[in-house]
Amino acid sequence: MAKAAGVSRSTVQRIWDAHGLQSHRITTFKLSKDPAFVEKLTDVVGLYLNAPDKAVVLCVDEKSQIQALDRTQPGLPMKPGRRGTMTHDYKRHGTTTLFAALNVLTGEVVGQCHGRHRHQEFLKFLRHLDRAFPPDLTLHVILDNYATHKHKKVRKWLAARPRFQLHFTPTSASWLNLVESWFSKLTQQRLRRGVFCSVQELVAAIQDYLTHHNADPKPFVWSTTVDAILDKASKCKVIFGTHH
Repeated sequence: MAKAAGVSRSTVQRIWDAHGLQSHRITTFKLSKDPAFVEKLTDVVGLYLNAPDKAVVLCVDEKSQIQALDRTQPGLPMKPGRRGTMTHDYKRHGTTTLFAALNVLTGEVVGQCHGRHRHQEFLKFLRHLDRAFPPDLTLHVILDNYATHKHKKVRKWLAARPRFQLHFTPTSASWLNLVESWFSKLTQQRLRRGVFCSVQELVAAIQDYLTHHNADPKPFVWSTTVDAILDKASKCKVIFGTHH
């Protein structure tokens, strides 16, 4: 940039510092192009901010292809002046998929691990949810638009159980599903630094984390309004339409 602008590198750095620009940092996002974005957004946020009576709001999703990774050498522990270490390479011992449902009110999570990620496994998890909650409660389920969730056999099963009310997030808007925040905690606190010599060890670690979390659950509190989200989305659209 300094060469193109005909100035020194230090001048470019001073200008960036003055405006709070950090060229080495980047984050990801994607603006949803769902034609029903506003309707779906309003529906889901409405459940977060004003849940119906005699009902449970569940955020449901799958964390697929969780790998059982075993490091090629033992890591070195932390000590004063040295951070903990682990090898950059690893051995793969298979994968599992975690189906999870976050109770928005209590923060508790119902989870099951399965070897595959198909409508059959999703139906097993729905049956598990059906047994896990009292039959007199309506279950409002927030989930994404993955084809498994809309399979004809899934729709047939749900049609016979009207207490399940499905609410789909807009496409490219997984951030709207609160269970994604819990998946992030699971990855950071248990999976990322874990060493698993088999899928069985991985599943046991996930189940142990679920038990530990549910012993003292902390709900994720949603506070952003629909208007605030739409205002931010409109600003993104204006930027996209600007020629740089």
